[in-house]
Amino acid sequence: MSKIEAFNSFRKRMNDRMMAAPNNKIMKRIYSLDTLTYEPGVLDARTKEMLGLVASMVLKCDDCIYYHLQKCYELDVTTDEIMEIFGVANLVGGTIVIPHTRRALEFWDELVSDN
Repeated sequence: MSKIEAFNSFRKRMNDRMMAAPNNKIMKRIYSLDTLTYEPGVLDARTKEMLGLVASMVLKCDDCIYYHLQKCYELDVTTDEIMEIFGVANLVGGTIVIPHTRRALEFWDELVSDN
């Protein structure tokens, strides 16, 4: 199973599990807010996903990084743009972001090579 397939399978399984839990109004609202945030507005969805990727890298959340990388790929963000995004994230987040950048680049390379 590829890294992309493993990530997507785990994410779907656990999201389904969380959404099925009783008395889960707060998490459902958080997920709804997240979905609404990335819809086009004054900023287009592509720009919002790139911003989400930088924020996720600075916050060092690999799951979030992988999610935003997939969305960026779906929205035709180029490898050159991804590399610039990585630069911004590392400048803002510092060298602690470098290990996450390595994993992000590996994930991106898999996205690009699989499609």
